[in-house]
Amino acid sequence: MSAAGAPAIELVAISKRFGPVQANRAVSLSVAAGTIHGVVGENGAGKSTLMSILYGFYEADSGEVLIAGSRRAIASPADAIAAGIGMVHQHFMLVETLSVVENVVLGAEGGAWLGGGLARARAELARLSRDYGLSIDPDAIVGELGVGLRQRIEILKALYRGADILILDEPTAVLTPPEADQLFVLLRALKAAGKTVILITHKLREIMAITDAVSVMRRGEMVAHFETAATSPAELAEAMVGRRVLLRVEKEPRGRGAPVLEIAGLELEDAQGVSRLAEIGLTLHAGEIVGVAGVAGNGQSELLYVLAGLIQPSRGVIRLNGAILNAVDRNPAKLRRLGLMHIPEDRQKAGLVTAFSGAENAILGYQDDPAFRTGPLLSPSRIAAHAREAFAAYDVRPPDPALKTANFSGGNQQKIVLAREIERAPKVLLVGQPTRGVDIGAIEFIHRRLIALRDAGVAILLVSVELEEVMALSDRIVAMCGGRIMGERTAESANERDLGLLMAGVTERAA
Repeated sequence: MSAAGAPAIELVAISKRFGPVQANRAVSLSVAAGTIHGVVGENGAGKSTLMSILYGFYEADSGEVLIAGSRRAIASPADAIAAGIGMVHQHFMLVETLSVVENVVLGAEGGAWLGGGLARARAELARLSRDYGLSIDPDAIVGELGVGLRQRIEILKALYRGADILILDEPTAVLTPPEADQLFVLLRALKAAGKTVILITHKLREIMAITDAVSVMRRGEMVAHFETAATSPAELAEAMVGRRVLLRVEKEPRGRGAPVLEIAGLELEDAQGVSRLAEIGLTLHAGEIVGVAGVAGNGQSELLYVLAGLIQPSRGVIRLNGAILNAVDRNPAKLRRLGLMHIPEDRQKAGLVTAFSGAENAILGYQDDPAFRTGPLLSPSRIAAHAREAFAAYDVRPPDPALKTANFSGGNQQKIVLAREIERAPKVLLVGQPTRGVDIGAIEFIHRRLIALRDAGVAILLVSVELEEVMALSDRIVAMCGGRIMGERTAESANERDLGLLMAGVTERAA
């Protein structure tokens, strides 16, 4: 029996250790029923571990879990689901070759006769779609859907299994701003229906916009609780990091240097003959940051991949340091030797091998460097020493080079990639989504590194779906729509409305 008026969730003195790492230390948390409760903290603060204990992925070493006032033993996700808890992970747990309805019923088919289970699932999906505005084609193949729709499927899976408590881990890390707005509409609808939502996020604007209360973790401990209406982004940031945090980017005006990367008539057609890039012309100068603004899916990713040598363009000219790059030159290894480094948008797909250790990923792509070898063989001791130095410089947590990269949080994985590429003294740096899934303290650190590189004469091409980030860091901004550059603005002349129109394909000529 649940206690009347009891919190939806109470975690009491939860502790969890992984070898030498104390991930959670006597953490307590109370979440009121029918509210949206934020949990914030730096990468590695222990947020995801705490929620994984609540969802049954891990068992706590000590402490108690109470659901609606009743003590519950949650030893597996099945126990959590039975207790009415659902979880939407940052990296989705979907089978891309299956349909929406097949993914929703997977693991909850309802007996030997799959057809009957699917029929019931269709009826229930129709009801959930009506109740929460989650319209989606049940027969669509998941692998053909965008990120925002895939997230809806994960939420539908939880609701289909009867979740009254929904945990969302960094839900907007992979969403565009419009998709994030749609998610917030859904969360408000869930709250209005009496559901309880726990939101793990690094984005303080989202906390202020959507939550009723917020709890702050730091280095494995719970350090503060606030009513959202009674706090501020600055107060939350200071509680997260343990010091005052600069929430704006400070950079001095500086004159740009000589052209370093020049692009003319660049075009790309995919295997189906669809144009992904058209008539791209752009020049990067030493000592400047050129930002690319655009809604995800409008050619920014393809532009980075072409310039990094991961995709060959259909036509066009690329010059690096005045020399035309031919097809042989346009491969990642050769480009790295020429001083062009790449921080990819998706660290897990293109930046890391998560089954490798942190030390191995810290040299990925540079393993032929004699500094990491003893004669013809790789030197584990040299690689580990290099990684320890890089981890210390970039505050990677935990600072354990032997740890599998999959066991680092997303933000610390990002720091490993940043350290690897930035410390190789690039002349040109291609940066995709530098702060995706990264906490406020690390965002400040990354922004300062990028500005320092710019001040040292590096030419930087920055792609980010965070328009505020593009405007804060860039000296010049180009807006893309449909694989084309729609216009260019200086940092001084740019404003959100003007860039938004360009991102939507509305140019001065069109207007």
